[in-house]
Amino acid sequence: MSEDQPNSTPPESNPSDRGTSSSGSSWSELNTEAGNAQFDRSRPPQTTRSESENRHDVPGKNNDPAAGPNSVLSRFSAADPHSDLSRFSAPPRYRRRKVVPAILFLLTLLSTFFVGVCEWNPSALASIHVLEITLELRKLALSNWDLGLTYMFCVVLILFCHEMGHFIATLIYRVPASYPIFLPFPVNPIGTLGAVIAMHGIAENRRQIFDIGIAGPLAGLVPAIPIAFWGIGQLDLTQPAMGGLGFRLPLLMQWFAEWHQVPGYEPGAVVWLSQLNPLFVAGWVGFLITGINMMPVGQLDGGHVTYTLFGRAAHWIARITVVLAIAFMVYHQHFILTLMVVLLILIGTDHPPTEDDRIPLNPFRFILGLLSLAIPVLCFPPLVFQINY
Repeated sequence: MSEDQPNSTPPESNPSDRGTSSSGSSWSELNTEAGNAQFDRSRPPQTTRSESENRHDVPGKNNDPAAGPNSVLSRFSAADPHSDLSRFSAPPRYRRRKVVPAILFLLTLLSTFFVGVCEWNPSALASIHVLEITLELRKLALSNWDLGLTYMFCVVLILFCHEMGHFIATLIYRVPASYPIFLPFPVNPIGTLGAVIAMHGIAENRRQIFDIGIAGPLAGLVPAIPIAFWGIGQLDLTQPAMGGLGFRLPLLMQWFAEWHQVPGYEPGAVVWLSQLNPLFVAGWVGFLITGINMMPVGQLDGGHVTYTLFGRAAHWIARITVVLAIAFMVYHQHFILTLMVVLLILIGTDHPPTEDDRIPLNPFRFILGLLSLAIPVLCFPPLVFQINY
């Protein structure tokens, strides 16, 4: 989900020249090259008026001593035209769009509040006459405003933490990226399709793409786990099962239910619309989105992690995962996630190379990456929903 910005992309450089282990020119080498170019350090350099203006004398001019045709870096480059000096210059300024992300964020707040006051069954309004919908929405908002606000706050908090994990990692590595873009969807039971950020114009090396990819899921799980744990503790499955739509529990939430000894819970139980509470649904959504994102396919977060762990072998992991997902859906006649699988296939199951695949991962990152592969198993319910017509 990258979007090219020609004006913000720095000149391309040879990946083999980047990094400490294989760099083309170090500072000591540049100093040697400068000596070979016979720079006379015993006296101040002779400058012309135009050169002085470019450096600092004239207000409004470019006063950066590292910029301009007569700069030190330019002289080093002249001494060795094959040296890569792009890594010594400041990253390009990237202007992030603010209006569209802000509008989508507000719409997601409204969308999640709406499904909360509808008790996660917005389709029930379809049977109401158009002229009566406004009155019915007002009644729902007055009677269920606390459900709507609680659900809205918790689910948006989880999404926000997830995307800010990615965003802060891009800031650390100075990778141009958009603000988090939230995706409202008020006609489904959860009110959203999640959120994304778009990275622009610069390829990351192996270590950077690992950190950026894994930061989101881990940050999102920080609020999702306690919210889900608290929500599970408020369930009472002895209440009548009504509503026609049931939420299946991922493995981690099943463990929470056994810990709390939820009334009426049995292994494989389904939580129906009439039995839901806002904390449970928010935690369930957080687990669902995190589990999907950590699937080892393409440029999903899990695809980033598996590629940085296993290199090109991750392509086979991704392809096998997609084939198994299709076989699972066909065998169980369960096609809720068909659109997502189709999109993954169209976008591509293989992760592209990073800027430098030779950058090593330290033991902590490697072990953390291996452990993170369990997230889809723990957080993703394979059948998602049960629908009774």
